[in-house]
Amino acid sequence: MTDFTATRALFRLPENVVYLDGNSLGAMPVAAAERARAVIEQEWGGELIRAWNSADWITLPARVGDRIARLIGAPAGSVTTGDTLTVKVFQAVAAAVALRPDRRVVLSDSGNFPTDLYVTDALLKALRRGLELKVVAPEHVADAIDDSVAAMLLTEVDYRTGRLHDMAALTARAHDAGALAIWDLAHSAGALPVDVTAADADFAVGCTYKYLNGGPGAPAFIYVAPRHADVAQPILAGWMGHAAPFAFDLDYRPAPGVERMRVGTPPILALSVLDAALDAFDGVDMADVRAASIALSEQFIAQVEARCPALTLASPRDSHARGSQVSFRHPQGYAVMQALIDRGVIGDFRAPDILRFGFTPLYIGRDDVAKAVDVLADILDRGSWNAPRFHARAAVT
Repeated sequence: MTDFTATRALFRLPENVVYLDGNSLGAMPVAAAERARAVIEQEWGGELIRAWNSADWITLPARVGDRIARLIGAPAGSVTTGDTLTVKVFQAVAAAVALRPDRRVVLSDSGNFPTDLYVTDALLKALRRGLELKVVAPEHVADAIDDSVAAMLLTEVDYRTGRLHDMAALTARAHDAGALAIWDLAHSAGALPVDVTAADADFAVGCTYKYLNGGPGAPAFIYVAPRHADVAQPILAGWMGHAAPFAFDLDYRPAPGVERMRVGTPPILALSVLDAALDAFDGVDMADVRAASIALSEQFIAQVEARCPALTLASPRDSHARGSQVSFRHPQGYAVMQALIDRGVIGDFRAPDILRFGFTPLYIGRDDVAKAVDVLADILDRGSWNAPRFHARAAVT
């Protein structure tokens, strides 16, 4: 059994704060600051450019990728890291449509994160091949898969409601129709058991600053199924994805396997912090994480619904049909959330009316949930959320 008291001690958590926003930005592991200091002072400061070899910076994207691979059910050597999630979505979609040149549709759903839709739509238009992004309601995805679909691009957990897609079933449906399956694991990796191998996913991407606790803007990852790894064409042909980057050839030759999905010089400081953050998952059983997050979210829903009738559940009621977050609706959701944050209970808001709460058992427990509900109920009972200062919109919500 995973010892969540021990994992909590690995994080720096401010006093008198209940942090229910790990689904947006994970809490800071104590080891992250220590690793950053060592890389800056000893490796960069002491070794200078020699650290590419002496500290083995050059292989860090692959080494961190292998650590993430364990958390998403991928074999070693099938995940690499670097760049942003937007870049990795771009790469995965481009490679997928190239593998299905006779098809014209990339299928997604209206619950997908807007960036995934933006970058896919822009890519398909830029390719000038008559390609089309088709967006349907989440519950209609399965019925929309037909022989026109080159690739299906879905985020496993809906960022607003926490709705959870059935990765294995939808991937099988896509394959039966001859399409490829691309999964965005931004709200899945580190939050619940993921097995891209068992689900037979073709590509998977994800960010690392949410449940993986890599810090703001932490590098993204990309998984390419081994059967595609040596034929997938990287549309961004960067020097780090070259078969021999330091040969400085004028012509591009893709590196073998997933390494061809590397682009530019890796962000060593950020990758080092992420590497340290992943230490928190050593010895952690993701089945235990999932069971604990369900227990915490069920406690939260039951207590909120009993004490806060002004809120309406926006997440699936079935715990097995949602990820590790719970969302409630309120007509003045932004102001309510600002009042909560002012009282030390940190969640976040998504337009037009959703209050989001993430449950990360590595550092959140039952007492935190009870305190959060106490504060939320008091704010709603007193109407303190209606103070003018809580209605003033900040740049980031």
